[in-house]
Amino acid sequence: MYSEYEIRTMPLSLKSTRKKVEEFLNRNDLRLDDVDYYACVFRLDDDRILAGGGLKDNIIKCLAVSDEEKGNGLSNRLISHLISIATQNHNSVKVFTKPSNKEIFSSLGFELLAQSDKAILLENNLKNINDYCSYLKSNSKQGVNGCIVMNCNPFTKGHRFLIEQAAKKVDNLFIIAVKEDVSIFSYSERKAMIESGTKNLENVTVLQGSDYAVSKLTFPTYFIKDLNDTTDTHINLDLDLFVKFIAPSLNIKIRFVGSEPTDALTKRYNEIMHETLPKKGINVFEIKRLEAEQEVISASALRNYIKTKSLRHTIKFAYTTTLPYIISMLAKQSLQEELDTTPKPGLVDKSDSGAHQDMDYTLMNKSINALHPYFTKLALLGFNEKLADINLIRSIGIEAEKAMFDATNGINTHKGALFSMGIVVFCAAHILYKGINCSNNNGDDIEISKQSLQDLIKTIANNFPQPQETHGNDVLKTNNIKGALAMAREGYEELFSSWLDFYQANKDDEHCLHRLLFLIMSTLDDTNIYYRKGRQTAQNVKNEAKQMFSSNDFSISELQKLNNKYIRENISPGGAADMLSLTIFIYSVLN
Repeated sequence: MYSEYEIRTMPLSLKSTRKKVEEFLNRNDLRLDDVDYYACVFRLDDDRILAGGGLKDNIIKCLAVSDEEKGNGLSNRLISHLISIATQNHNSVKVFTKPSNKEIFSSLGFELLAQSDKAILLENNLKNINDYCSYLKSNSKQGVNGCIVMNCNPFTKGHRFLIEQAAKKVDNLFIIAVKEDVSIFSYSERKAMIESGTKNLENVTVLQGSDYAVSKLTFPTYFIKDLNDTTDTHINLDLDLFVKFIAPSLNIKIRFVGSEPTDALTKRYNEIMHETLPKKGINVFEIKRLEAEQEVISASALRNYIKTKSLRHTIKFAYTTTLPYIISMLAKQSLQEELDTTPKPGLVDKSDSGAHQDMDYTLMNKSINALHPYFTKLALLGFNEKLADINLIRSIGIEAEKAMFDATNGINTHKGALFSMGIVVFCAAHILYKGINCSNNNGDDIEISKQSLQDLIKTIANNFPQPQETHGNDVLKTNNIKGALAMAREGYEELFSSWLDFYQANKDDEHCLHRLLFLIMSTLDDTNIYYRKGRQTAQNVKNEAKQMFSSNDFSISELQKLNNKYIRENISPGGAADMLSLTIFIYSVLN
């Protein structure tokens, strides 16, 4: 019977295909949800969709069969196909579907996880949820137990306040960190922030998150922040999972939440929690949000300060132990801004690879992501009373370099930026720690001064040993120019005396980063250019950059012409690119 049917993959990136799938789902009282893969069943001689289903990671979604084909077994064939695709990368498959489809999936070995009026959640292998419950039970304690499920993107003074207040009301408080990597801070970072921010609270235990507590798979609207007609369904499923599996495993009697004056979705979650959990024997205790200067402290406001490059303003909202993670994020963000500046002469950007045959935008992004955890390590190392031994700093740098090369298959994408950025990350974190711990007002008005940062950069850089003889050293000696270490030992004099001031005065100009790049190129002895093309070309580049910077009528078309020229002539001002990102970062930590 199946010989007259075929399953076709539906590329939803094509507008016509997406529209066709959406119309099919609408006819079946469904809408197209967030999926990575969608497939449909057709007759061999027809173009009408008879059945369709999609996948988001290992969860089956948006499953429907046309009325005329119900009972013909098409759903089983389609589900088997989706299971086959999902199990290539996962050891179980979940399905989010209508309650009326329960029997179909039960016949295929699926078991019910959670249910609400309009949807059910099933899984074909309960080993994962059973293992997670065993883990929770192993951490359970005697007494009155409470729980908070929190994302902490990142961990704020408000989160700490909520935990402190909740911990006073129970014998044991369990914190479950939302296990997702769709936030700007990764799951491992967010969990580490919660752990370091609560380590002095004796009755607080931070637990691993899972797919079964506010997961993007089971509760996608939490991450989309779109209050729509499916939100209540997702909330009820998430709470049903909590009631059936998580609460019993930890013997939870109270779930704590913070009040939500601004976010409509979280406010709705709290409302439904108040309506449903007490009926299941779990009290809900809502704690009023902490405020600072009549402003509610929230992770979203803190993220906005990070986005607008203001470390000083983040101190008002971020819990102290979160600050190294913010410094690291500002470093990553600065590298990203340099990469995203488009077009650039001879450099990798969104449009082309510049004068590089072995790099592109995707590879550079991989490199930035690979370096980020090591910026965090350097910031955490610096965030201490005593200066770390230089060998510890160097060892992290060596680890970071290896991670970069592993991510790029041996291509040197950011070695220069790693050195300069890594030193400044460490120095900024150390100065901030000393300032906060010497402050009499909780550190809310602490800021890093230019002088203190520049002085510490000099101190750290002068403790770095001179590199062994390399091709780079030969270039420096032959041309009598300064390299990366020499510039750091002098405290990046031009950056602090010129480039930084220009950026601060012009940062709102749409062409600020382009013009700043040319200012840097006009004065920097870029060892990358000297190595590739020699002294005369390096001087020509300086002159061209000075002309571009001084032009009253800045032209992107002229910049593109220069880019084309540098591509032809194999000129790449990579050192200037490193200094562009470093200038942005230093502005961020001083601002």
